[in-house]
Amino acid sequence: MSHPTTYAVRLTDEITRQLGQLADRLSQLPPPQAAQVIARVLDPDSGVLGGVTHLVATGSVFAKDQAERGALPPEVWLALGRASNELHNIVLDLDEHQDSLQLAGTTPATTGAKPPAPAPLVARRHR
Repeated sequence: MSHPTTYAVRLTDEITRQLGQLADRLSQLPPPQAAQVIARVLDPDSGVLGGVTHLVATGSVFAKDQAERGALPPEVWLALGRASNELHNIVLDLDEHQDSLQLAGTTPATTGAKPPAPAPLVARRHR
């Protein structure tokens, strides 16, 4: 006998589908609108990334409980805990750039004005 799909599983599938749609549309948006979407996605309090981080942290708590009961290997809990910590650090790193993204999303496209000069891309980590 098959198990009926639970609401949480259906919700997970729907969110995954919608994230795919969002990514597809993001690539087609004009730069100011794309910046607005990215800023909202990366918002640490109410954005997608903050929500995913919270979800992984909640999963880590669940996995710890299950590992303590012997239902899951401890490595599962450790991996989820590491993922949660890394996502939290990423959220903090990206939060530093929230103002720039919001500004880029509200700056009207100017015609005739000198376009901004491209900046050289240099990989730097601030930790």
